[in-house]
Amino acid sequence: DGVVLLEDVAQVEHSSEPQWIRVTADGHDAVLFQVYQQPTGNTVEIASGIKAKLREMKKQIPDGVKIADWYDQSDLITASEHSTRDAVLIGIVLAAIVLLAFLGDWKVTLIATLTVPAVLAATILLLYVLKMSFNIMTLGGMAAAVGLIIDDAIVMVEHIVRRARSRDSAEGDARSRVLLAASEFTNPLAGSSAATIIIFTPLAFLSGVTGAFFKALSLTMAASLIISFFVAWLAVPILCASLLRTDSKIDRPSSFTQRVHEAYRENMQRLLRRPRFVFLFLIPLLLLGFLAFKNVPSGFMPVMDEGGFILDYISRPGTSLAETDRLLRQVESILQETPEVQTYSRRTGLQLGGGITEANTGDFFVRLKPFPRHGIEEVMDGVREEIEQHVPGLQIELLQLMEDLIGDLTSVPQPIEIKLYSDDEATLHALAPKVADTISKVKGIVEVKTGIIPAGDALNIQVDRVKVALEGMDPDAVTKALDDFLTGNVTTKIQQGPKLIGVRVWIPRNARETMRNIDNLLLRAPDGHLFPLKRVATLTPLSGQPEIMRDDLKRMVAVTARISGRDLGSTVRDVKRALLRSSVIPNNVLYRFGGLYEQQQIAFRGLTLILFAAIVLVFLLLLFLYESFRVAGAMLLIPIFAVAGVYLGLWLTRTEFNITSRMGMTMVVGIVTEIAIFYYSEFRDLPPSDDRFILAGINRMRAIFMTAFAAILALLPLALGIGQGSAMQQPLAIAIIAGLVFSLPLVLIALPALLVLFKIDIATGAAQRE
Repeated sequence: DGVVLLEDVAQVEHSSEPQWIRVTADGHDAVLFQVYQQPTGNTVEIASGIKAKLREMKKQIPDGVKIADWYDQSDLITASEHSTRDAVLIGIVLAAIVLLAFLGDWKVTLIATLTVPAVLAATILLLYVLKMSFNIMTLGGMAAAVGLIIDDAIVMVEHIVRRARSRDSAEGDARSRVLLAASEFTNPLAGSSAATIIIFTPLAFLSGVTGAFFKALSLTMAASLIISFFVAWLAVPILCASLLRTDSKIDRPSSFTQRVHEAYRENMQRLLRRPRFVFLFLIPLLLLGFLAFKNVPSGFMPVMDEGGFILDYISRPGTSLAETDRLLRQVESILQETPEVQTYSRRTGLQLGGGITEANTGDFFVRLKPFPRHGIEEVMDGVREEIEQHVPGLQIELLQLMEDLIGDLTSVPQPIEIKLYSDDEATLHALAPKVADTISKVKGIVEVKTGIIPAGDALNIQVDRVKVALEGMDPDAVTKALDDFLTGNVTTKIQQGPKLIGVRVWIPRNARETMRNIDNLLLRAPDGHLFPLKRVATLTPLSGQPEIMRDDLKRMVAVTARISGRDLGSTVRDVKRALLRSSVIPNNVLYRFGGLYEQQQIAFRGLTLILFAAIVLVFLLLLFLYESFRVAGAMLLIPIFAVAGVYLGLWLTRTEFNITSRMGMTMVVGIVTEIAIFYYSEFRDLPPSDDRFILAGINRMRAIFMTAFAAILALLPLALGIGQGSAMQQPLAIAIIAGLVFSLPLVLIALPALLVLFKIDIATGAAQRE
């Protein structure tokens, strides 16, 4: 009857659309939604709103469908908020204990400690006005500022108490004595506060990753210190006048304090007779500081436990989605057997950022259980070891989210990157594995990659335009026909229930699986005649070709690696030694180090300039305050020697010298100068006498010890890394504590001797013959 059924000429079967990507969560197929916030958005508020919407949606979803979150950035921020709160509270309590121990008056202690919440509340209000959000840096800035805030209150309170209870001021109205003492301390307080605040001025010029991280911290701390000055200058005297007893007795030192003062007087009298002996302390300090500088571990950013990590993977080029999925099922089994893992998600053919890749690449995001558990570095090392042992066909890379973000910002995610340059591609491809093998033997080196990224095998079909024209066709028509044959063509859709199902038409599978069958594919010309593909085209199989990488227009291959259990600086140093000893890189191949090490060096150079700028600004401030080059020079030496103490403190505590600790070192310049200003202001206010330098030290000793101890104890929770998120500020806190520890002997012992050496007139407080 002339009717031809479809089943007579084709095989019809149910199938599924070809898959090039695969997304799972906790071993089950999943759809992952990623929500990105606007730059001005509030992470915690957005996360809270999303959770509320999801709770409503769970009531409407059918059985068998589960909605769960696999990552929530607000968890880290909330944990950091709690850590900051705990650090502030612990710091205030410890500082209050110091005040109570030194002054023995709970009202005085209350006045000083009340300034901290007042200043922090005003700082939060200012951040709100400036449209700045709570994040790890702003929260860390407030926590680090607590010690400096309470210092301003302490020196004002101590001066008021000492003046109001001194023998010369025992008569008269208590309120007037308090206000008089506050007014005479205005200039020293303003100068000392300016010395710390001025340090943050050069930080405004930071750029790159360092600037992105520390502008928020420096702005928060500068705002806190400015507010702290006004609170100490205006509010503290009023509180003292209102709360302190009007019948305060004369403040007499205890027997222990008298013994300390006498010992200080006797030893300083000997030292000031031979002030050059001070170098017996200063020169060893410089030498120890230099030794520490050469040996202190160094890094780029502090290592912080973010509660999760990313596992990037790549299987052999050309591996099918099914085979890659089989390998990844083994990785999922390892993650499921890791007790610290709470949940994970996996993308194959996709990346965390949403970009489409090949079917042999992708990533996991692994979320860990809350504390208590093993540290994230230990968990990552264990997962890495298990995968390398049991899934050898997979190359992996483990890193935390912030490290991945910094890598994206700098385009160099690996800590170690050795860039090899040569015009000869074969030389580079032969050399890269040798370099990788050489550095893989260095302690702490893991996840070594040669940088040679081959593509999958391919079939090159070269169409001859002349032969195609003789068949009455054009190359585009041949290409279209081949595409329909090899990948099929969705010609229509049919309705099946509520769904529309596509109908894909293509040639039988056996006709497109081998090169010979493809070569013999029959094409139909416009006039209807058939001819095989091999008549108009040449088929050539291509093995995987490496990607061509260029850097500054030069052909380049980058050998990369990550670090486990070591610091960046010493590891790179050992890598350089290994390359020099092995002589594996010939003279005709140029190489240089990139990666995060290069970014570290760029950041260090910028922060070194900031440190020098801070020293210059402090010198100009001292010159403005005292109008004497000798006085300014003598006082400037104290924070410079304190910098050597910072290096020594970092070395002894095995703390990495990174951009955070360098930030703390820069702040030490201002903080130690502030303490030196307190001493010199007292020296200038004393009547001329031979013991004027010693009396200034005795009078300021209690205030200097209180400020140092209170600041140290206020920073102690950060230095100990208590709470999630505190690790970011831990090196900064340790650097400041080290500077404060060394500031005590430097200000009370070294500064008087230096002033004598610089020939500062005891009678006038100015430099002689200047």
